[in-house]
Amino acid sequence: MFPIIRMAKDVIVAARQAPLENLTDTHVSHHICWPHDLDIWMELNNGRALSLYDLGRTAMAQRAGLITLLRQNKWAITIAGSSTRFRRRIRMFEKFEMRSRTLCWDEKFIYLEQSMWKKNGECASHVLYRSAVTDKSGLIPPEKVLGAMGRQQPSPEVPGWVAEWIRADTHRPWPPMQDAGTTPQAPAG
Repeated sequence: MFPIIRMAKDVIVAARQAPLENLTDTHVSHHICWPHDLDIWMELNNGRALSLYDLGRTAMAQRAGLITLLRQNKWAITIAGSSTRFRRRIRMFEKFEMRSRTLCWDEKFIYLEQSMWKKNGECASHVLYRSAVTDKSGLIPPEKVLGAMGRQQPSPEVPGWVAEWIRADTHRPWPPMQDAGTTPQAPAG
């Protein structure tokens, strides 16, 4: 189940914090790994970690002023790709810090970086997201979103490792390859 109550709490906390002055500023939030966040190895489940990253991104968007804009324009945020590294376990009742920030954007997408940090200073996980703002017609260019936010600023330079990820992803087959001997089925109805 999606952590809706935690989401509401984090958005309320973010609404009381100072707005992010720059879109690339880091939003820091604090979390606890609860029993319902665990997998069978008694550590933070990888799927739940991604759900918790949703909390950090939403709170960051609140502080940037994006949530109000989304509601006013009936826009939404979507994730169009991600790459995650898990390096350290987070155990039950362990407290951790999440850091969320916008790295850069291009003509279609916004690239976000998030990480979870243990109390001892070790990075437990790190994720790169390709995200977009959408409406009923599709993707809204980041430049238009920034204009609606009253933030006319150029994107920072795309970090090399992000550029390599973007480049590599253009070579990924789509739609995904089918198993040998099978053919794609037409949708029913």
